[in-house]
Amino acid sequence: MRKRPLWGVVLLGLLVSAVIASGCITGTSNESNTSTESAKLEGKIVFAVGGAPNEIDYWKKVIAKFEEAHPGVTVELKRQATDTDQRRLDLVNALRAKSSDPDVFLMDVAWLGQFIASGWLEPLDSYVERDNYDLNVFFQSVINLADRQNGKLWALPVYVDAGLLYYRTDLLQKYGYDKPPETWDQLVEMAQKIQAGERQSNSNFWGFVWQGKQYEGLVCDFVEYVYSNGGELGHFENGKWVPTLNKPENVEALQFMVDLIHKYKVSPPNTYTEMTEEPVRLTFQQGNAAFERNWPYAWGLHNANDSPVKGKVGIAPLPHFQGHKSAATLGGWHIGISKYSDNKELAWAFVKFVESYEQQKNFAINLGWNPGRTDVYDDQDVLKAAPHLKDLRSVFENAVPRPIVPYYPQLSQIIQKYVNAALAGSMSPQEALDKAQQEAEELVKQYG
Repeated sequence: MRKRPLWGVVLLGLLVSAVIASGCITGTSNESNTSTESAKLEGKIVFAVGGAPNEIDYWKKVIAKFEEAHPGVTVELKRQATDTDQRRLDLVNALRAKSSDPDVFLMDVAWLGQFIASGWLEPLDSYVERDNYDLNVFFQSVINLADRQNGKLWALPVYVDAGLLYYRTDLLQKYGYDKPPETWDQLVEMAQKIQAGERQSNSNFWGFVWQGKQYEGLVCDFVEYVYSNGGELGHFENGKWVPTLNKPENVEALQFMVDLIHKYKVSPPNTYTEMTEEPVRLTFQQGNAAFERNWPYAWGLHNANDSPVKGKVGIAPLPHFQGHKSAATLGGWHIGISKYSDNKELAWAFVKFVESYEQQKNFAINLGWNPGRTDVYDDQDVLKAAPHLKDLRSVFENAVPRPIVPYYPQLSQIIQKYVNAALAGSMSPQEALDKAQQEAEELVKQYG
């Protein structure tokens, strides 16, 4: 889904003094299942994964540990691109060709609908039942909203993401606020006051920065405004997804997004032309914003030794509209097995190894990832390395997924185009969402 860098690169520098636990965790029942299979497992699988160079290097270490635990087993790492869209296309091409490689791979949560509907994934239910594998250690909302579709389990979350509100703790205190905003109206009031005060000495200062450029990140932001106003992008009826993009609640939410830029003027004019994750992060990190919407990766970068805002940053759930609840878009990466794998038993053993307590803990400590397992969030070594994780668990538990439908890439392009047009002022929110609704309905018809 996302093209933003993970904050693991910088977090590594922050964790020099952290205790890196390798092989020191008592095995859970899941891990013992894996170890008892070592005599039976043999052969080779191909694992496809992309990401930043430090992530690839760490995956090599994970593979080495797995191979050490299972003599005679080989896991070939197929390195994919860093770019998310290229990673998806690489997998789609292999799966459409019914290639036996890769056997196992990571998927952005937004791809699951397409991969499941295309019949490319091996159902995991029989493996889970046979091994008495405990699914309760994972975020149940994530499992039920994303990984379990049509009554079957297709994947498991390796790490999760969700949208967050970052704020300047020092500036809130300076302007008389003792806590971050809970509603969007409160955010506007705080942002206007702080912006007016800070512009006395910094003309580049803004109250609130967020992702508004025409790309996938805009859809993520739009989801959060919509659902925090009691709206929805659509819902399933009799197994068919029905778009509801132009609901009154959605139009009201989009109007608010427009007003942040053009009426309240707390968000910069280039929000709809340039603001993706990194420009947003840099604006905030350079001391030029009071509030920021971003993903968890930004925390480590904001608190790096060379960050001007180090020690002055807080995180909170995103605000909501009056009378409704906060919403955060669900992101993250999930692991699944190819339907065409010629060694599914070995692939399943590797999945269990990746999802084990020890590996999930080490992902959190070494890469700064937010584990898919909930029990890791209470681990003292993890909290020592990443104390902010204790504040993220509730956000992940209530995160909202984008539509899990096979045509999501095309649906996303429709939403991006028209929401961005409204932000730019070339269409009213009502007109934009009416047109988006019309095109979404046509898209659904095309897919039957």
